[in-house]
Amino acid sequence: MSDAHWHLIVNHLPVLGVPFGAALLGLGILRGQVALQRAGLAVLVLAGVAAGIAYLTGEPAEHALEALGGMNRPPEPLVEPHEEAALAATAMTGLLALVAGFGLWRLRRGPVGGGLMASALTLAHATTLALGWVATLGGRISHPEIRPAAPVGTAAASLDD
Repeated sequence: MSDAHWHLIVNHLPVLGVPFGAALLGLGILRGQVALQRAGLAVLVLAGVAAGIAYLTGEPAEHALEALGGMNRPPEPLVEPHEEAALAATAMTGLLALVAGFGLWRLRRGPVGGGLMASALTLAHATTLALGWVATLGGRISHPEIRPAAPVGTAAASLDD
């Protein structure tokens, strides 16, 4: 299996894992259930690891796309914004994983104040938005049907020609 294939498999994990972990964490906070909070934090840590793997396999996936010839090769203006957004979202997901890991460590020592959990939940919501944007930009690379329409004669319109 190639790095490009791994990228296509792994990149979905943080996109789905962060909102799932946030939901578990939020539910745990609302219900006051430490087990749900732990589960949410653990999912957020795993999502951070998956985001790192997705980012590291992104460059080889880009090279695989560059090797395609003719009509199969996506235009460069689609790849670059995805790559730049992925760096920011990976950094956010990494920070989230560190905060979640710290939360797990603190929970082992006893009850944790609401500020740490609220911070993790807030960061998870922001990270969900960033990952959603990265996913949208990545989807545009392989799915021309979701590329934004542009007026005829503009540079963006020529991407689909």
